[in-house]
Amino acid sequence: MLPVNPIKQPDTQLRVVAIVLTAGFCVLLGGLWFVQVFSSRKFSESLEDQSVRTVRLPAVRGKILDRNGQPLAENRPTYNVELYLAELGKYFHAEYLRIRPPAVRSRADREKLESVARYNVVSNITTQVGEWLQQPQVIDQKLFQRHYNETRALPIPILQNLNASQVARFAERTGVFPGLELEIQPLRVYPHNTLAAHVLGALRKDDSSQEEEDAFYHYRLPDWKGMSGVEGIFDTQLRGTAGTKSMMVNRLGYRQQETLLRVPEPGDNLVLSLDIRLQQAVEQALVTSMFGAQTRGAAVVMDVQTGDVLALASAPSFEPREFMGHIAAEHWTNVLNHPIQKPMLNRATQENYHPGSILKMLIGLAALEVGTLNPQAIFNVEEDQSRPGKGCIHIGKRRIKDTADAGPYNFKKALVHSSNAYFIHQGLQPGVLQKIIMLGEKVHLGERTGMLPRQETTGDFPDQTDLVRNWSAGDTANLCIGQGKVSVSPLQMAVMTSAIANGGKVFWPRLVLGLEPNDPQTGEKASKFPVRLRDDLGVKPENLRIIHEAMLADVEEKGGTGTAAAVQGLKIGGKTGTAEVEHGGKIVDKTTWFASFAPVGQPKWAVIVMVESGASGGKTCAPIAKQIYQALLKREREGPPKSTTLASLN
Repeated sequence: MLPVNPIKQPDTQLRVVAIVLTAGFCVLLGGLWFVQVFSSRKFSESLEDQSVRTVRLPAVRGKILDRNGQPLAENRPTYNVELYLAELGKYFHAEYLRIRPPAVRSRADREKLESVARYNVVSNITTQVGEWLQQPQVIDQKLFQRHYNETRALPIPILQNLNASQVARFAERTGVFPGLELEIQPLRVYPHNTLAAHVLGALRKDDSSQEEEDAFYHYRLPDWKGMSGVEGIFDTQLRGTAGTKSMMVNRLGYRQQETLLRVPEPGDNLVLSLDIRLQQAVEQALVTSMFGAQTRGAAVVMDVQTGDVLALASAPSFEPREFMGHIAAEHWTNVLNHPIQKPMLNRATQENYHPGSILKMLIGLAALEVGTLNPQAIFNVEEDQSRPGKGCIHIGKRRIKDTADAGPYNFKKALVHSSNAYFIHQGLQPGVLQKIIMLGEKVHLGERTGMLPRQETTGDFPDQTDLVRNWSAGDTANLCIGQGKVSVSPLQMAVMTSAIANGGKVFWPRLVLGLEPNDPQTGEKASKFPVRLRDDLGVKPENLRIIHEAMLADVEEKGGTGTAAAVQGLKIGGKTGTAEVEHGGKIVDKTTWFASFAPVGQPKWAVIVMVESGASGGKTCAPIAKQIYQALLKREREGPPKSTTLASLN
């Protein structure tokens, strides 16, 4: 057995450790007692007063791109200064004490003073921040009070859309005022202002839940919904899926903490068939015509081999961004809702117009198909006795004036000089009217194309049943010159002209090439909208060739009504038209047209120009078409932009 000597000397270090451990244990017990016993009532009341609020977080809206990936509508970050009221409690109280009179008689008086105190504090901060950011701002008292009553847990925006210099100034003075934060939010922008506005459409504020989203939220951050154009048609795809965050608020309604529950999923990008450079040229050509900025008209450029709409313009136009803010009543009345200019009206698709003489392409084709028209045969247009030298034709007791001279005409000369009498004579031949109706049905006149369903007219075109309902020779005569019971849109005429140009194929006009994911890293595949053939004219190629040669002569031969559209080095086939607008039995206006395609022999494009109140199709519309064809040739020479990223969708 080993001997053990007892420790006789005290161990000072061990005693110190023991004392420290005992003291720490006592502090821990004291803290637990303070929390569990002494403060239990306070925490219990706090938990009872706290509640959870859910907030809808809008997703980033998808871009709208042209066929080469150039943005027509996109998003850019906007920097806003926002103020959290929860951080200002002691300032509210101090201001209340400052403005409080010696005696406050009632609770209502006290609440009113508290409201004034809160507004004074926020207004003072807003003013000072505006001064040192050089963006003077005054906060509206009613708007502030509404925010405090309804959404005080959310920050109140006091300065919006800061520039880079202002952001830098704010960063230098962070912490000067409590509760101030710099928030970054996406803002919808249209970098080319009014360009393609009728195609793009407009947005309006709408924070409602979409399909597959939660329906109930306590708070909803501002969001936008498409109300017209492709912004409206493809709103679901562009808008994406909103996210959700939960927010703990105290009994006063102020935010305590936040938790992100679901990340917003950005919307898809929409790729259009339009070409920005060509669209710009077409819109510029419209407003540089004889009417300038007062032009009321439309133009459509279509790829005749696919039905792709390369440009679609309507004048006058509007700025989509105007709908994202407050529009003054005076501005809405005088500009956006003007009774004559009607800038919101998409004249390319949404309005009915008599086609006038451009329908003679279809009339001539029908007569050729029936076999009653011999292109070389001569028809003598009689002279109008009231207008020496000019022609006319009599249908019963009715005399129809001709803009062409009296004299002999074969088919090409009649089309070149746009003789009304010649085409009325051909349309009255046996079987021709029925063939006109049949071809009209093949190109689907009187029907929508479905391209812009919210902005499209059906137009009007007779069918077989109309022929047995009070139809007369006079109705046939009117139809043969594009008047009477026929009305169309420029888009419908683009479809018809494309079919005549390409050999008879009638395409559904294609405006959207496809959708692609906003973030390519997600691995989602782009969806492509295919070219769709709608119908076929089923006509003889030699008859189409006769039409092509006559249309080429209208532009290239002396005396042709479309010579103002001629472009050196490009064979253009065209047809002018001037339709009368009747109201109350009187001629009150004219609609002028130029329908064309090029190159003759190897057609690529159809170009349709329409101008209200023009002088004539040849004088008003053909020069506009010339500028468009020059832009098309320039586009071919230059090729697509180097930044092209969407070749797979073309």
